[in-house]
Amino acid sequence: MNYADFLEQVAIDLREAVGDSRAINALSGGVDSAVVTVLGHRALGDRLKTIFVDNGLMREGEPERVVSTFGEMGIPVERIDARAEFLDALAGRTDPEEKRRVVTESFYQGVFGRVVRESGARSLLHGTILTDIEETLAGIKRQHNILVQLGIDPEQEYGYQVLEPLQTLRKDEVRALARHLGMGAELAERIPFPGPGLATRIVGEVTPERLATIRAATAIVEEELATSGAFQYLAVLLEDKATGIRAGCREFGQIIVVRCVDSRDAREATAVELPWPKLQQICGRITELPGVNRCLYDLTPKPPATIEYV
Repeated sequence: MNYADFLEQVAIDLREAVGDSRAINALSGGVDSAVVTVLGHRALGDRLKTIFVDNGLMREGEPERVVSTFGEMGIPVERIDARAEFLDALAGRTDPEEKRRVVTESFYQGVFGRVVRESGARSLLHGTILTDIEETLAGIKRQHNILVQLGIDPEQEYGYQVLEPLQTLRKDEVRALARHLGMGAELAERIPFPGPGLATRIVGEVTPERLATIRAATAIVEEELATSGAFQYLAVLLEDKATGIRAGCREFGQIIVVRCVDSRDAREATAVELPWPKLQQICGRITELPGVNRCLYDLTPKPPATIEYV
């Protein structure tokens, strides 16, 4: 791919689609949304308003890190506190597709709908990539950022058009584009993180208590595997529990699964053969978390599994 030509065409398309109006950009901190943010601001300048929706489903310190990182790049980011809104919408939901649906509705009808009305914007920029579209249309799992491809007209439903400048690219191409844009490795090479956040790494109901557990486990896994060179690594909180021993007493505790995979573009993936001492160290730290007494390592490739659990 000629990335210079691609960027030039994206800029032309964005300016033509937005016209003289304003656009909104939803930044999550991942490489897809980061690339869209940078090229969107280069194309539209002050006519693009970038927001970070704090949905309460992010990693520890993520909202502060994202706002600070892009502020240093000269791109102002407005943080919107929607934590209560998302947790209320997820309360009592256990079905994976239902959880993804309510996250989608909370994003596009709730938060973005308000921002669009208040700002007067007519367009929303998305970091949708080709794999998102393929997995949704194949019925594997619904990605929260897929609308038009499912027959949902955003203008009719929510009052704005959706622009997806990366929808023909895969993850490896997006990373190459990020490097072409001069973005540092901390953004260009960042491991994937799902749009619905930690809700996709909790099997069963999402509650503040379960979020605290998976957030702590995620921090451990990401710290321990940061130098592994793997495509993606994560922690998952299962709905099942297991009998264990804590302080000499029986404990019916929670189970954390660790996943670490190699992949080129997320269509296929294989488990990384991690050193036994590293697995033992991760297990020891995770089972020190309150109420967690089991730590498992997932060896399943994609397919038959997906990388995420929900």
